[in-house]
Amino acid sequence: MSTLSPTAGPIATGPITTTPTGSDVTAVSLRSLTRSFGNTTVLDELDLDIHPGEFVALLGRSGSGKSTLLRAVAGLDPEATGDVQVTGAASVAFQQPRLLPWRRVWQNVVLGLPRATATRERAEAALAEVDLAGYAERWPATLSGGQAQRVSLARALVREPALLLLDEPFGALDALTRLAMHEVLEELWRRHGFAVLLVTHDVDEAVRLADRLLVLRDGHIHADHRNPTARPRTRGVTADLRAQILTHLGVTHHD
Repeated sequence: MSTLSPTAGPIATGPITTTPTGSDVTAVSLRSLTRSFGNTTVLDELDLDIHPGEFVALLGRSGSGKSTLLRAVAGLDPEATGDVQVTGAASVAFQQPRLLPWRRVWQNVVLGLPRATATRERAEAALAEVDLAGYAERWPATLSGGQAQRVSLARALVREPALLLLDEPFGALDALTRLAMHEVLEELWRRHGFAVLLVTHDVDEAVRLADRLLVLRDGHIHADHRNPTARPRTRGVTADLRAQILTHLGVTHHD
């Protein structure tokens, strides 16, 4: 029987469960997580632990179940079965910022918060953390793609999460904007110390940002690598790990 918590809405969830007892505290604990679509089993009795403060990237081929796993962790998939425990509050940012065009930027940031805490002051503080001070009164239509994604991060940040779930949040951005967003995310992670689960198809992005890299295949965690390279990371110094991940993904010829 599933112990998944009900969703708190399309943007963010949490708090979901209480902290597990014992010394081995986890930010995320998955046991026997299973999700099928018709006769196709995408997640098959999957087990996974993510610890507080860990920066984890989840990779896999298209259709391997990466986003399905993230949605189960977020409590957004009532059809998933198994035991899902998340310690503290969790926030989600998707590839599309999903901003409401009829609301100002600051109103989008506090969207879904209880009325008493959905204040402009709180939104402005979160916007300042993603280098968007002064943008509170703007309309979403006036933002660039990178700015809209920063608003999405501010909306996740304002909930003071212990876990940040990111579903290919930079996939639609151009290369230079994506690199700038990597720096923003890394700085937010350093400053706040939340755990991160980043779903991405970009191996270079994963190797640069994550300290732990998981490869999802055939419904299971096929590979679990620790990133031995100190930050800041460049493609040259992470070449060996990059090659290993690509091999796990079935890419046998790579530069």
